Amino acid sequence: MHSQILCSGTAAAVAARRMRNIVGAVLGRDGWMWRTHEVKLLNTSSGDTVKIGEISYKLKTPRNPELVPLKHISDSLPQTVAQHLRWIMQKDLLGQDVFLIGPPGPLRRSIAMQYLELTKREVEYVALSRDTTETDLKQRREIRSGTAFYIDQCAVRAATQGRVLVLEGLEKAERNVLPVLNNLLENREMQLEDGRFLMSAERYDKLLQDHTKEELDSWKIVRVSEDFRVIALGLPVPKYKGNPLDPPLRSRFQARDVYYLPFKDQLEVLYTAGPNIAAERVSQLLSLATTLCSQESSSLGLPDFPVDNLLPALHVLNAFPMLSSQQLVQRLYPYSSILGQEGRDAVEGVLSRFELLDGRRQPAPSAVLSLSRTRDPEGHADVTLCVADKDITFQVPAGIKELRPPNSSSTFISTPSQSQLLAEMMQSHLVKDICLIGAKGCGKSVIAREFAEMLGYSVESVMLYQDMTARDLLQQRYTLPNGDTAWRPSPLVTAAIEGKLLLLDGIHRVNLGTLAVLSRLLHDRELDLYDGTRLLRWDRYQTLKEELQFTDQQLQERSIFPIHPSFRVLALAEPPVVGSSSSSSSSKGQQWLGPELLTMFLYHTVTPMARAEEMELIRGLTNNVPKEAAEQLLHLTHSLRKTNDPTAQSLASSLSTRQLLRICRRLSLYPEESIAHAVNKACLSRFLPSLARASLDKSLANCSIQDTPDPAEHMQDFSCSVKDGVLTIGRVSAPVYNASEKMKIPDVLFYDNPQHMMVMEDMLKDFLLGEHLLLVGNQGVGKNKIVDRFLHLLNRPREYLQLHRDTTVQTLTLQPSVRDGIIMYEDSPLVKAVKMGHILVIDEADKAPTNVTCILKTLVESGEMILADGRRIISDPREAEGRPNTIVMHPDFRMLVLANRPGFPFLGNDFFGALGDIFSCHAVDNPKPQAELAMLKQYGPDVPDATLQKLVAAFGELRSMADQGTITYPYSTREVVNIVKHLQKFPDEGLANVVRNVFDFDSYNKDTREVLIEALHKHGIPIGAKPSSVKLAKELPLPKVQMTGYWTINQTGNARRKLLCPTETRPIDIKGPVFLRVQGYPCNRQESRALSFSEEKAHWQIPMNEVNIICDVTTKDDVLYVATCNPVSLFSMKERGDTIHCMELYDVFPRTISGVWQPFVTVAPLGSPLEGQVVLHEEQSNTVLHLDMVTGAVRRLLLSPDSDQPSTKASSWWSSKENQGVHKMCHDFAHKNWLLFYKEEGNQLEVLDVLEGRVHSISLPINLKSVFLVAEDRWLLLESNTNRKFLLTKPMHMTAEDSGVCQLHSISEDAVSSGHGASAAEASLPQMLSCDQLPNENLSAALDQKIVSPNRVLADAGSFARIVVGFPDLVSPNEVYSFNRPVDQSGKSSDSGAHMFLRGGLRSTPAKRDNCVTLLSANQVVRALPPSKVPLKEVYPKDVTPPMTAAYLEVTDLNSKKVKYIPVPRSMSVSPYTSWLSKISESDVLTAALGSGGVVTVDMGGYVRLWETGLDTLQRSLMEWRNMIGTEDGRPVQITIQRESGLDVSAPKHGKIDPNNAPHVGGNQWAGGTGGRDTAGLGGKGGPYRLDAGHKVHQVSQAEKDAVPEEVRRAAREMGEKAFKQRLKEIDMSEYDAATYERFSNAVRRQVQSLRIILDNLQAKGKERQWLKNQALGELDDAKIIDGLTGEKAIYKRRGEQEPEPGSPQQKPKRLRVLADVSGSMYRFNGVDGRLERSMEAVCMVMEALESYEHKFKYDIIGHSGDGYDIELVRSDKIPKNNKQRLKVLKTMHAHSQFCMSGDFTLEGTDSSIKELAREEADEHFVVVLSDANLERYGIRPERFAQVLTSDPQVNAFAIFIGSLGDQAERLQKTLPAGRSFVAMDTKKIPQILQQIFTSTMLSGV
Repeated sequence: MHSQILCSGTAAAVAARRMRNIVGAVLGRDGWMWRTHEVKLLNTSSGDTVKIGEISYKLKTPRNPELVPLKHISDSLPQTVAQHLRWIMQKDLLGQDVFLIGPPGPLRRSIAMQYLELTKREVEYVALSRDTTETDLKQRREIRSGTAFYIDQCAVRAATQGRVLVLEGLEKAERNVLPVLNNLLENREMQLEDGRFLMSAERYDKLLQDHTKEELDSWKIVRVSEDFRVIALGLPVPKYKGNPLDPPLRSRFQARDVYYLPFKDQLEVLYTAGPNIAAERVSQLLSLATTLCSQESSSLGLPDFPVDNLLPALHVLNAFPMLSSQQLVQRLYPYSSILGQEGRDAVEGVLSRFELLDGRRQPAPSAVLSLSRTRDPEGHADVTLCVADKDITFQVPAGIKELRPPNSSSTFISTPSQSQLLAEMMQSHLVKDICLIGAKGCGKSVIAREFAEMLGYSVESVMLYQDMTARDLLQQRYTLPNGDTAWRPSPLVTAAIEGKLLLLDGIHRVNLGTLAVLSRLLHDRELDLYDGTRLLRWDRYQTLKEELQFTDQQLQERSIFPIHPSFRVLALAEPPVVGSSSSSSSSKGQQWLGPELLTMFLYHTVTPMARAEEMELIRGLTNNVPKEAAEQLLHLTHSLRKTNDPTAQSLASSLSTRQLLRICRRLSLYPEESIAHAVNKACLSRFLPSLARASLDKSLANCSIQDTPDPAEHMQDFSCSVKDGVLTIGRVSAPVYNASEKMKIPDVLFYDNPQHMMVMEDMLKDFLLGEHLLLVGNQGVGKNKIVDRFLHLLNRPREYLQLHRDTTVQTLTLQPSVRDGIIMYEDSPLVKAVKMGHILVIDEADKAPTNVTCILKTLVESGEMILADGRRIISDPREAEGRPNTIVMHPDFRMLVLANRPGFPFLGNDFFGALGDIFSCHAVDNPKPQAELAMLKQYGPDVPDATLQKLVAAFGELRSMADQGTITYPYSTREVVNIVKHLQKFPDEGLANVVRNVFDFDSYNKDTREVLIEALHKHGIPIGAKPSSVKLAKELPLPKVQMTGYWTINQTGNARRKLLCPTETRPIDIKGPVFLRVQGYPCNRQESRALSFSEEKAHWQIPMNEVNIICDVTTKDDVLYVATCNPVSLFSMKERGDTIHCMELYDVFPRTISGVWQPFVTVAPLGSPLEGQVVLHEEQSNTVLHLDMVTGAVRRLLLSPDSDQPSTKASSWWSSKENQGVHKMCHDFAHKNWLLFYKEEGNQLEVLDVLEGRVHSISLPINLKSVFLVAEDRWLLLESNTNRKFLLTKPMHMTAEDSGVCQLHSISEDAVSSGHGASAAEASLPQMLSCDQLPNENLSAALDQKIVSPNRVLADAGSFARIVVGFPDLVSPNEVYSFNRPVDQSGKSSDSGAHMFLRGGLRSTPAKRDNCVTLLSANQVVRALPPSKVPLKEVYPKDVTPPMTAAYLEVTDLNSKKVKYIPVPRSMSVSPYTSWLSKISESDVLTAALGSGGVVTVDMGGYVRLWETGLDTLQRSLMEWRNMIGTEDGRPVQITIQRESGLDVSAPKHGKIDPNNAPHVGGNQWAGGTGGRDTAGLGGKGGPYRLDAGHKVHQVSQAEKDAVPEEVRRAAREMGEKAFKQRLKEIDMSEYDAATYERFSNAVRRQVQSLRIILDNLQAKGKERQWLKNQALGELDDAKIIDGLTGEKAIYKRRGEQEPEPGSPQQKPKRLRVLADVSGSMYRFNGVDGRLERSMEAVCMVMEALESYEHKFKYDIIGHSGDGYDIELVRSDKIPKNNKQRLKVLKTMHAHSQFCMSGDFTLEGTDSSIKELAREEADEHFVVVLSDANLERYGIRPERFAQVLTSDPQVNAFAIFIGSLGDQAERLQKTLPAGRSFVAMDTKKIPQILQQIFTSTMLSGV
């Protein structure tokens, strides 16, 4: 007997071990002396026997020796393994099936294989995956020459041939697959598809005794061999991910726990592997591994340490002893990437415990020095590394191409960190496959390519995607030309056979169950394929050849192939998302790197480059990029990458190195472009949530990257032209393409507009750089139009692909179809475009699953892609030579991808997030108002401009609302264009009706409807108005015009009458300028004619304080200026503009004497060339200021040298009581840049020439009362006591040299001799005198006689108007015509004596403003009167009470001789200073004429209203308004079908008249019918005239018919009220309480609504159904067409609820805490800015919005105040369920802040909340702090607060500052991190801010 001891290697090793045993015994270490099992192979005559310990097994000679495992047994068998083998042998002898269970790694498989090698058994190996079906186990049909045959698969083969079936990965298979084997395992029986029946050996043998073999064969009974066994390998499932074992299946196996080798065995193995390493270091590493595999560490959530990889790692360490252990551990167990903070600390704790933290010192710098081929082992290369200044040479596998020395590539710029990485990869490459982990766009693929080229590998890259199946990875079915089915190896398999470098790109995307198929390839280099092919490791294959004496040919016939020795796998992955659940649905990525994957690779992290390195890289690859631009870019990127703020991190990810290079390439060609533009484009900032956008803007500002101003100035030159085959868009030109396929070039109706031209110019720039483009925008903004137009201009043919939810990778590339039983693949547009060099337009890219669109990445990046039929696309024509099945990518091929913007309401996938950095992104927005208007004009040339402007404005508003999230649907240009097209075709239909075509979608959602109607009304689209609701004021007749006297100018006569006035000229002194801030406020302009038509056109509120007082309003062209005097400030706004500019002059006019001084200012806007500049005059101090509203410069003009300081005497308090004369300014000719100043009771006129900076002062012989500028050179003066009038004539231009003389002429007034005898004594006091004349036709109309003459209109208290004909130019007596009032309104009559007394005599002077305006073109005089002076009895009928008004506008129309009184509504708020107000104006409004015709009034509350008074314009507007509503002629709509009735029209006739007058329809006989042919009637075919015999004449208007009867309405109302009361009764709430609660609830109703809409939608998206594959019914799955041909059943897919992956953690709710400020200051300042109410509203909103979403959000509300920081308002386990409980919370808040101590615990509260939340288990944590910005008062530094907010990266904390005194909050916000703090001064914003916080962060991952 020849016995061979297998377990020992050399004799020396045995001796050593014996020695150790003996020494152990001596030392009393009995642990070493347990029973050892020797494995012996005994050769006896009766055959060989294997003996393990005392158990022996007789060997049989295998029938297929090539199927027996080889070279699995190692030289020295550790004892544990021997134990396992002995146990398996026992079970084998018993005939039982075994299940080896244990942690992931190759050990279990290796034990099984060792056993099979020992016992010489053939093996059938199956790696189960989630795609395994029962056909893979039992039988699969294949077609051979047109017939389907059943081919036995592994389980059946093993059973019949007596092999051992090894099933690996039972936990991966889907639940319903494995039970197929149950009966086979238990009774060794199985019914097969082809009708055969497998029967166990003993029953079969029994049957054989009675029957012949032929009989059994004819019954199709097959014997199961008695040697058939099953060895199953699986992971314990609750601990690891996977499907738990099915109990019936489990009961059929015997289990054995195969844990890692015991410490000592392992240590021995490792000692032999690393003889050069200190033994202590080895044991430390092993101790670390063992610790990290213990129960304790897994309860911490640490994945198991890959113990099996220690062996290869020690080989590396053996070659490079100078490596630090920590570096090594990082490669085996990249804990810094896969674990959160706690986990990292735990691991580092263990590392330091075993003294392995030696990586603190810099890792030794290493680099690849040289590479050279080795001759001896073929296919290897010598690599020399320089590590820590030592050169070490070692051998690694290499490819077949030329090696390339490092750093010799032009496209690869080496940087220190990368050469270090490459060197480390070389070390790992020595022993194992590598995986590179790095963020997207950081250069993984480039490094991998460089690595491959250095080693001469050809690369096979496989892009992995999420629903990739194991078949896609290994083999796919196809049909041969004769219709037979066959299997085609995948690139992975060919790479293995040819020895390429396999690049698995995106290993983080693919499902773990699919990757498991590769574990055997990665560990053992062996692979079993579906068609029975086996791939063996090179050395095993060689041994097999030698032992069996087979040739390669013979082995290939038995389908056994070798795996090339230099084959290696290089995987690329994005870093795992720490702490996220592994469910693939969560959009943010997953924790993919689990214990199983850890055993497969050695990991290297690609760290983001340091700034200097990245700079070097950019300068190297784009040589002429402007230097400072690149610096700024990097500064920005690195500042974003460094923060731990999640929003900034996500921004940084879209500024990856790849994206930076793209920006720089572009900057190097167009250096004048702004960086901010490029960054915004790369981040797609237009569509970022508002938080992220704020964060980006702040970062841009911090890096001082300024955005260049909007290119509106050079908008004009955006044109496109095609000249001589060159296309020019804007400033970029490109040659026009010469296309072969003309019909594929798009041709589209496109109206050029500047904005789209800019986008196209931008696209062209990128297109010329060779980029693929991505256009992102909302729906309907013209993405498709732009692309089609772009390609049309470039003359490029396009292919079009539209993606949708069901797009799969197959449909993107090929469309399979079956012809004559053979599968044919139709090229998809993508493949066609690649072949022909067309442009591929991919539309709706966000609808397809991201895993599908990911395959575009390899196509764009490497230009390679593998199609489903085995062809591959290659970009490099040289590589394609001589390779079959390649498609060379045409150089002109490009992709243009269109996608909707990410996020709500487009519930698409975030295409931009996944693939944004491969494309050059362009945000397409709705055109700007100007551009949109121009475009709509082309669509609707006949639609009136006013209509188009209204539409553009209204939609602009709706879009901005959609951006802020007030409404969800983004209304786009497409909708407006449709409206305009309709109006163009049917001009009679009203706009108000047509817009309903768009808005009827929203008509059932109450809140949205209200928002929409409000917005439309604001811009004057009268949706919902009736044509009958016209509310114009009543017109009263004017009294007859009378000629009442003459004015005679005395020019001749003696010298007493002709007075000469000396003038003197001097320059003015200018003090200043001081620059004040000009602040812009949004102007919320509302069109007034929304629901009814009246004279009022529009109105808006000036943003002023309520104590302020308006004291002057004036206009220039279309700009309105309003001055206020408490404090003094000036507002300017355009009539149609959207901003109000305000300049506060508080510092210039201090409140001088203890508040008694009441300043009063007048405004004079200057004309060209000083547009936008204003002179302000204060009447009491005679201060003249010159303001520039653009720059904010204020200069003081000193007119007279003495007026510098008001004399100090006057400042004693009593002197201000004496009414001194005030200074006045006349600014009728301010537009000519000169002004006149005078002092009442004074005798000097000062003329200020602003342009020349001079003052001409004119001395007069009379004391002045007032001055009227009737013309530029003629002024009317009133003497102060006698009221006599004088006319002053002056030379037109006063110059300094010739200070000409002014003449003064007195004017005598003579009454008409007949008449009332108005003597000169009671001469009229003009309130207003026009400075220009009435046009002649107006004059003629007013006087009812044809007349041409100079004239002036004058208004005074006694008349409606007077016209002085011939004045001031004619010398002859000027006639005065008057429209006298019945009652003189000189003002004394309305105030009774008592009233005067009550006001303390303050009304001693008349009001300072007369509010009287002439509109010369409309021939009207308009004045504002208080209600007391209006004949209300005549205006309103008896039974109507007049409305409360601020004033009436009295419009005297001299054309129609009518007067009407238009009520001006009361102002919302009035200043408390009533006496001061009464001095300014007698009514509560001030008026001024508008440049555009019409009047503007400003009431004392600062409410501006524009009025249209002219008759013609009113007429026109009314027509327009009626057109907008649409005409309804009251006739019912008739449907008429025009038939040729065959009868010609005989001569028309009247027809007979029916005596009974019954209605007749048709019949050509009776007159007065409807629809007859020749008779007269309505709607007929040819009658002579319409005759209506009165059948249905009087029609109720349609609107009234549609209305609901009143009693029905009332019933509905009562029902609602009843239900409401019932509900209150149920929750026991009083009506008063209900009303209180409503107050808060209503304020936030809209926000609650929109939040809930968003939450609902997210919920819906989360529940979206997935495709379930391998179904027996549903839709045909393209991937299974061949299986269908062969007759399989489960070839369908259908949509169903995706079961969560087994083992994936439960989705936890998000955790929200609201920290409300209920401190005393909230109550105290509530009166100032309503902060407490706001806070209560916010709390109310949170409670209402999150009601019934408890499973998604767990929230609580805590208060903080001076009493402490944990005042419980709402507990997370007891949330308020109804209004009563919610009101109780609000009441608690209110009461607490009323009675608590003062003090501030904001910081402590925030801090403790963040800490407390971080301890709770939740999906995400949020803390929202509501606080007033009152921190400084308690000495809290903002920096501290910022620190607290960002203290825990797991908790997103936000601060909302409600209320602040001064600018506290603004200052605070500057110091806090961007996007984390909000200032809600306008408290309506809080709910909106909360909504922003929710939508942008919370909902990101729901």
